Amino acid sequence: MLLVQVRLPQEATLADALHLLGVSPEEADTGYGLVSVAPGLHVLRVTEKSAERLDRRLCHVFSDPPIEPTT
Repeated sequence: MLLVQVRLPQEATLADALHLLGVSPEEADTGYGLVSVAPGLHVLRVTEKSAERLDRRLCHVFSDPPIEPTT
C-alpha cells in the first residue's frame, strides 16, 4: 500500500476522501482510515494500483514502508 496526502476540510471523512480521489473502499486501508496530520491535510493508504490512477493535482503519493523495532 502507498500513503496518499490530500487537502480536505478538517471535518472530512474517509468516504469524502475516497469519493474525491475516485478510489473504492476495497482499494483503501479502511482500518488505517483518514488521518489528520495538520489542519486541512490528511493521509490515507491505498493500493499501488489505485495510486497509479490518482490525479496528482489533487494529492501526493508517498511510499509507506513497514516500520519495525531494531534489536
